[in-house]
Amino acid sequence: MTAELQSPVRSLGSWTIGVVGIAGLIAIIAGVYSSPEALAAVGILIAAAVGIGWPHFLRIPAKKTLAAVIALPGAAAAVCASVAPPPGYLDWTPAFVALGMMAVFVVQLIRGTGQAQRLESTLGCCVGVLLSCLGAGWIAGARFNGVREMLLVAAISAAVALLAGLIQWPDSIVAPLGVVLAGLAGPLAGLVLSDIAVLPAAVFGVIVGAVLASFRRLATLRGAPLNMRAALSMGLAPVSAVGSLAYFIDKLLIY
Repeated sequence: MTAELQSPVRSLGSWTIGVVGIAGLIAIIAGVYSSPEALAAVGILIAAAVGIGWPHFLRIPAKKTLAAVIALPGAAAAVCASVAPPPGYLDWTPAFVALGMMAVFVVQLIRGTGQAQRLESTLGCCVGVLLSCLGAGWIAGARFNGVREMLLVAAISAAVALLAGLIQWPDSIVAPLGVVLAGLAGPLAGLVLSDIAVLPAAVFGVIVGAVLASFRRLATLRGAPLNMRAALSMGLAPVSAVGSLAYFIDKLLIY
């Protein structure tokens, strides 16, 4: 296939990832401002989407089994984060990460195909389990101190970085641009929407921008066009990671 024919497919994949990520952020913020049950449901759906699509992104065998292994710990972490007594909202999350990774090792040992990809599959799926479970941070952040504006600032910074990633320029330009724009969006949103200090909001925006830029680079390095499931996972995986970032930065720098 020629480069001219490949280019539109890659462009569509990039736009799909960005749109999916922004849609995920909108769903999370809608859940934050509606009810804890709605937010928990969104967290479960995001974990399921990350789990279903991650094996397709990795292009590894045993996709259905590994999808369940990746998705279930994330869904369980989301449920526990919504019902755990304060302040240990994420106390169960490390346990589910560990269980998911052990399940990945078991699946890799017993499956009979793709032996040449076993190491890559194991490492990649362990990362998928971690990303799936990190989404529980959105729920923990919403319950932490009742300041929902912090999560809104986090979502705005992430959305700006995702929008920057839609630009069809080289990563060497888009990555620093996304980091800078997210770093500016954080304090601006904080000043307008809440009384969050400028410096913590800027630090958070820069970190979020760097995380999302790294995921864009990861999708670029994959080379091959993404199918819908892989694009869904790649759009929501960084959104899931931002949830735990928002929670811990809120605890360390803001609260």
